[in-house]
Amino acid sequence: MTTIDQPTAAPTEIDEQKLMGFVFKAVDEVGATLNCALVVMGDKLGYYRALADRGPLTPSLLADATATGIHYAREWLNAQAAGGYVEYHPADGTYTLPPEHAIALTDPDSPAYLPGFFQIAFGTVHDSPAVVAAASVGDGVGWHEHGDDVFVGCERFFRPGYNANLVSSWLPAMDGVVPKLIAGARVADLGCGHGASTIVMAKAFPQSTFVGSDYHPGSIATARERAAEAGVADRVRFEVADAGSYSGTGYDLVTTFDALHDMGDPIGAARHVHSTLADDGRWMIVEPAAGDRVEDNLNPVGRAYYGFSTLLCTPASLSQDVGLAIGTQAGPARINDITTTAGFTGFRVVAGTPFNNVLEVWK
Repeated sequence: MTTIDQPTAAPTEIDEQKLMGFVFKAVDEVGATLNCALVVMGDKLGYYRALADRGPLTPSLLADATATGIHYAREWLNAQAAGGYVEYHPADGTYTLPPEHAIALTDPDSPAYLPGFFQIAFGTVHDSPAVVAAASVGDGVGWHEHGDDVFVGCERFFRPGYNANLVSSWLPAMDGVVPKLIAGARVADLGCGHGASTIVMAKAFPQSTFVGSDYHPGSIATARERAAEAGVADRVRFEVADAGSYSGTGYDLVTTFDALHDMGDPIGAARHVHSTLADDGRWMIVEPAAGDRVEDNLNPVGRAYYGFSTLLCTPASLSQDVGLAIGTQAGPARINDITTTAGFTGFRVVAGTPFNNVLEVWK
């Protein structure tokens, strides 16, 4: 028997400074992971609101103001100070929330409002064991299988952006849509979730009628409650239906907000939109901000969305028929391919924010 000596790979020289730099980056990542839960905690317990309303507070004063335990208030404040979310003043032992941070953490009407972003991330991480199990065999995890923090956090994150941009800039950027809405249009909001987008449009255009649809019964129940609270239930109807079976035809406008990439069969959904849209109608597709190449998305927003794609959106698509799983960072070119395959001939990017691309599609 002949023995063949295998060449031995040359030892890799380790850059100790680079190694330790990565270790401390990992430490920062662990702190950021824990801070996601701490922000949700501060939001739910009213810590941020108390700091915003009452100025500099000691742990004892914060605990009193929120009727919570002083030990939790103390450690939470120190964690927030270490992370740069609040400022610590050693001279008197107080903590303050900078006014800019207060806007992002306590003003739900601001487009910079962030608690919902943290809440959906917290819920997504909490539910990740089911995703790990599904990934090991290539299965999916349905949107409906997640907890309330995912549903509520999703609405709370996206709603401020819709409030700030949908009526003022996104709809006006589309060809001839606003005059129809003012006069009285028929609108279908596909994948409406809790109905935030539907209600924003219904409040702005009282002559138009709206049908919101979602396959998740719990979200539709919440949407109906929200419409009643907003005083638009007379012109908004919500139905439980998947993307390929919502009711009605001859719509002047169909909208899909941050949902197309979650669908198992986005091409089938696009074909159904094509069949329900009036000949001169428009389809507004709002998707997470993304470029068409991986390298376009290697940035903080892309990182967050790739994380959601792995743990939330791709599993949701894989849980449905077809399971195309285009991913949260599909990019406009991939969406254009879907709409063209479904029979649409027109496509353009009409607006955008740091978090969204706004696309106009027509027959």
